[in-house]
Amino acid sequence: MRNRALAADYVRRARARLPTLDVLYEAQSWADVVRESQEIVELGLKGLLRSVGVDPPRLHDVADVLEAERARLPAPVLERLDELSRTSRSLRRDRELAFYGAEDLTPSDFYRESDASEARAAARLVVETVVPCVPDCR
Repeated sequence: MRNRALAADYVRRARARLPTLDVLYEAQSWADVVRESQEIVELGLKGLLRSVGVDPPRLHDVADVLEAERARLPAPVLERLDELSRTSRSLRRDRELAFYGAEDLTPSDFYRESDASEARAAARLVVETVVPCVPDCR
């Protein structure tokens, strides 16, 4: 599948969400920064995959797909592939926990500023990496 418009839409939407991270960060809503960062990473990486002809699975973590399709990925992505994959895996683990919590865990008490800073930086890295590689997303 190679819907270029859909690929570009994913990446545009990922980039458009970046300022939201700053608003949430300023509000010290660390769990929400983590959750929103995960969604940005997911959109950005799925947009990248679509742009190279890969229909991404309906999963939140596409690290295995990125690694399996490395031959299709542009050089700037390959240079950061390990970091992008690690980011996808890491934030996927936090997706539900940051949003819903658990009986023994309240997201606002669990997540710290350092978690939010790392997640926000990861989201920015993904967007900065994929935007130049996906046509028509600028």
